[in-house]
Amino acid sequence: MQTSNPVLARIDREAAQASKSGPGFAYEEGRTAVAAAERPSTTGTATPAPAPGGAGTKPGLYAGVQIPAPPGQRVTMPDIMAKSAILFVVATIMAVVGWQVISAAPTIGGILMFAALIGTVILGIVNAVKRQVSPPMVILYAVVSGFMLGAISYWYNQIGLANEYEGLVLQAVLATFTTFGVMLLLYGTGLVKVTNKFVKFLTLAMGAYFVIALASLVGALFGVGGGWGFYGVGTLGLLLCLFGVGLAAFTLMLDFEAIKQGIAMGLPERESWRLSFGLLVTLVWLYLEFLRLFAIIASGRD
Repeated sequence: MQTSNPVLARIDREAAQASKSGPGFAYEEGRTAVAAAERPSTTGTATPAPAPGGAGTKPGLYAGVQIPAPPGQRVTMPDIMAKSAILFVVATIMAVVGWQVISAAPTIGGILMFAALIGTVILGIVNAVKRQVSPPMVILYAVVSGFMLGAISYWYNQIGLANEYEGLVLQAVLATFTTFGVMLLLYGTGLVKVTNKFVKFLTLAMGAYFVIALASLVGALFGVGGGWGFYGVGTLGLLLCLFGVGLAAFTLMLDFEAIKQGIAMGLPERESWRLSFGLLVTLVWLYLEFLRLFAIIASGRD
C-alpha cells in the first residue's frame, strides 16, 4: 500500500527491506499472521488467510505476506485512546512535579529543565526511528517531556507576571486543546483532507521552519529580538510565531491520518503506543508554540 503518512510509509519500506534481508519487525509479524491463519480451528478445518486486497486488508504491510495482524491482535481506537490517556496522565503528573521543583529550587530546577529538554529531544528521536516500538521508552518520553513542560511553563509564567500578564500558561493549555478539537473536527468532517500534496507541502514547511528556528536560536544568543531571536522582531516575529502554531496544528492531521490508516491496515496492537506517542509529540510542540506566542505578546505590552 502506498500511504501519504510518513510514519506508515516507513513501516512499508521496512517491510520491503525485511523481505530481502531476513527476519525483522515486519517479517516476524507476517510469520505470526500466517501461522495463525494456517492453524487448524477447533472443528479441524483450516482457517484460510484473508485474501489480498479484501476487506480490512492493506497489501504490502508485512514482508511477503499481504494480510494484517491476526484478529484480536490488531490495533483499535480504544487501544489508542487508552494509551494516549496513560501518556497524558503521566505527562501531566510530571508537569506538576517540574513546576514544583523549579519554583522551590530555581537553580537546580533550571539545570534539570535543560536536561529534560535535551532528554525530550533524544527520546523523541529514538522512539521515532526505533523499528519495534518500546512501551517503556514511550512512557519515559512522557515522563521527561512532562517534567520539561512543567518547568518551562513556570519560567514562562514568571515572564507573564513580570509584564502583568496573568494566566499565560492557562491560556496556552486552553489554546492547545481548543486547537486539537478544531483540527479533529476539520479532519473528521473531511473539510481538510490529508493527501500526498498536503504531506509534501507540510514536510517542506517543517523543514524550512526548522532551519529558521535554528537561525533564530543563534540570533537569540546575540540578543536579536530581545533574546527571542527572530520571534521577537516586531510584526515579523509574531507572524513567525503564528506560522509555528499553524504548522504544529496541521501536523495533528498527520497524526489523525496515521491512526486511521493504522487501524485500517490492521497494525499489531502494540503499535498503538507508537501512534499515541506521535500524538503526544505534536501536542507538546503545539503547546510550546502557544507558550512562546503568548509570552512574546506579554513582553511587548506597554
